[in-house]
Amino acid sequence: MAQPSSGSGSGVPLLVACALGIERLALRSGARGDTPGPVTVLRTGMGPRAAERAVGRALGGPRLAEAAVVATGFCAGLAPGMHPGDLVVADETRDAAGRTGCCDTGLLVKELARALPGRTVHTGPLTGSDHVVRGQERAELRAAGAIAVDMESAATLRAAVAVGPRPVAAVRVIVDAPEHELVRISTLRGGMTAFRVLRAVFPAFSEWHRNILLPRR
Repeated sequence: MAQPSSGSGSGVPLLVACALGIERLALRSGARGDTPGPVTVLRTGMGPRAAERAVGRALGGPRLAEAAVVATGFCAGLAPGMHPGDLVVADETRDAAGRTGCCDTGLLVKELARALPGRTVHTGPLTGSDHVVRGQERAELRAAGAIAVDMESAATLRAAVAVGPRPVAAVRVIVDAPEHELVRISTLRGGMTAFRVLRAVFPAFSEWHRNILLPRR
């Protein structure tokens, strides 16, 4: 369900898509009113099919027809040395249906570093899956070049550009990593860390949104 968040004015809208209620809670609690256009935080539901349907419906209406789109929420890191609370900025999303390039990733990296000093930001391909990835499959995805995996980002961005050309991006917070798998109660702290980080990302989204509205030279 889409819910309006902050922002005002007549600028291009921003659609921020996440899968889970806990992700939407973090995002809405961190949203500010300094965006250059209206902002909607959309909870798509889990999995690529749910994400594709929800984003297609949201962008199919006149209010969000031209919206820029950010896919966000939690993800699993694939590279050794990653930790819960690290950030992933995708340069592309990929899955079995293809690849979608992301816009102005350098700006997002810079603004995330400003909003969350001391947090590590990883950049690279973000791959999609229709299930939770563990063990050997995780290693195989890493060997194919991906740095992180989630179930919705690739479908979200693919659905967004299918409706019409628009700026898209994917920013995820690692909640689970090779040395920090979220399978025991003792790893709950990693989930809490990821929640706090996700709550702090909105200023970076706002600056990305503002930048894409500037005239290109």
